[in-house]
Parts: sequence; structure tokens; C-alpha cells
Amino acid sequence: HEHKIDHIAHLGPSAAAGIGTALNLPVEVIYQAIQQALHVTTTTRQSRKGEISSWKAYAPAFAGKMAIEAVDRVMRGEGAPSPAWEGEDGFIAWLLSGPDAVYHVPLPEKGEAKRAILDTYTKEHSAEYQSQALIDLARRMGPKIGDLSKVKSILIETSHHTHYVIGTGANDPQKMDPTASRETLDHSIMYIFAVALEDGGWHHEKSYAPERARRPSTVALWHKISTAEDAEWTRRYHARDPKEKAFGGRVTVTLEDGSHIVDELALADAHPDGARPFVRANYVRKFLTLSEGVLSASEQQRFLDVAEGLADLEAGDLGQLNFVVDADKLGAPRPHGIFDWREK
Repeated sequence: HEHKIDHIAHLGPSAAAGIGTALNLPVEVIYQAIQQALHVTTTTRQSRKGEISSWKAYAPAFAGKMAIEAVDRVMRGEGAPSPAWEGEDGFIAWLLSGPDAVYHVPLPEKGEAKRAILDTYTKEHSAEYQSQALIDLARRMGPKIGDLSKVKSILIETSHHTHYVIGTGANDPQKMDPTASRETLDHSIMYIFAVALEDGGWHHEKSYAPERARRPSTVALWHKISTAEDAEWTRRYHARDPKEKAFGGRVTVTLEDGSHIVDELALADAHPDGARPFVRANYVRKFLTLSEGVLSASEQQRFLDVAEGLADLEAGDLGQLNFVVDADKLGAPRPHGIFDWREK
């Protein structure tokens, strides 16, 4: 974030490392694949500014594709720009803090269980992570506010990142535009907070629907919301101590009669230290919600049964983790490429 390099630069190398490990490749092959993946998945955060396109929406999938190709190429004898991070003209020297910078990366000891994934900040809501706690806060504040038409203004005090990337500090008019793309609305905390206040929650499709974004009451409320950076929220955003790190904010709702309703939330409810940390039942429910209308009920259950028995699967059985979509759910073929991101 400090140097406006997108975090996709982590995903390519990590996917290459995982693929190489799964294939039990030699260390040198994995090393070169990791470096090649870094080289081709380094992008700036401009992909998350203005009218946001498929370069943000499909960025993780693109990184995975590049990682697969990197591993394949190195298995065939290719190398990579090396050393990719610490080289004289490498990633750290020119894209991060300069040739004298030092970064410390925590790694598990040999033989130590790789359990860092258990610290993952699970998204309960299909929106930018910095909005998760604020969606939960909106759900909590909505009943206290009552008639939303009586709201005069809403101020969200939050971290530098939230203010400047998904808040009014970005100075992106698209973030206030009812005709903006889903990818853009996903990066507008003003829109997200307004919808969460009105609906008391968030839906991965309905909350982004064009007719939802253009609802007059929503637009009116949306345009009353602004953000501001608060030093303490910025400090907590960058804190290295997991118990200090937070992605929330403080919200002040000013009503037309001059009264104020104030509340704050540091962690999303689903966070490991949140009010309702996600457990297996929550993940199952999220899977069923996201796959509804795409997978049949029997296919949903088949996948869940396989996933929950993963530890006992043989190598040749891993293909059972792939979904099988009913032919009638696939829709008619389109005469467009696989990278299309909106209807033609």
C-alpha cells in the first residue's frame, strides 16, 4: 500500500509456490517459478481507481493463470529475472522502499505446521475488505437511526487506506455515480454503507444490481455520506500486532433535528476476534448462498461431502473437488471471448 503496488504481487508468487510444492518440484525450480510469477503479476493500484474494470475484478484469477504458466515454463527449463526481489534493479529497489530497504518475512520452521491461513480475515460480505466492519456497523446502527430520510449527513472516520481508496478521499466521482460498474461500487464505502443501512445487510448480487444502485432513496442517502482519515484508525490499520490491527471506523450520523448517533466498530463480526467468528457452518452457508442458482442442490451437497472428507482423499480423487454445472444453467453460448467483463 505504501508504494501503491497492488497486493496481486503476493498472489502470483504464492500460487507458484503452492503449485510447485504440490508437484514436489525441486527447490530451484520452485524458486525460479516464484520469481517469474512476481515479474508478471506486479501491478499498480490504479486498477482500483476511477471507473474500475476487469483488471481489478479478475486480478486474482489472472495471477493464478500466470503462476500456472510460470511453473510450466520453469519445468521446461526456463529461468526468471533473478533475484527478483532483492536484485540491483529488482522489486525492492525500484518499486518498494529502495535498494537499502530490508523486509522481514516470517516463515514456518522446517516441519512446523503451516497454520497461518487460520488468521485469514474472512469476508462475510461480497465487498472490499475495508467495508466488512462498516457493513456490520451499518446493520447495528440502522435500527437506532430509524427514518433514514431524516439523516442530514454521515461522517465515517477511518484509516488512511479506507479514506483514500474506497472513500471520498479518492476524489473519484465514479464512487458516487448510480450508473457505475459493480467493480466501482465495490470500492465505494459511501454506496456500501448506504445500502447496508437501508437493507440491514449485504447480498453478493442484489446489492449491486443497477436498479438497486439507482433507487432514489439510496442515491439521496449515499450522497450524504463522506469519509475522513483518523490517525488512530490509520495506526491500527498498519499495526503488526494482530490484537491491535483493525479495519473499521467511527460513524457519526447527524439528523435534521441536530441530534447525533455515534458508534464504532474495529473488527468485522466474522473476523477471528470479531463478534461472530466464522466457523464451518458459516462457510457452508456462504458456499450455498454463492452457488445458489448455479449448482443443483445435489451437486452442492456432493461437493460439501468431498470437501469435508478431503483428508481421506487419494491423489486420484482430487478431481471430485471440481464443480459440475447442469447444462441448462450454463446458458446460451456467446460469440465473445472468455475475458469479457460486461454484456455486449
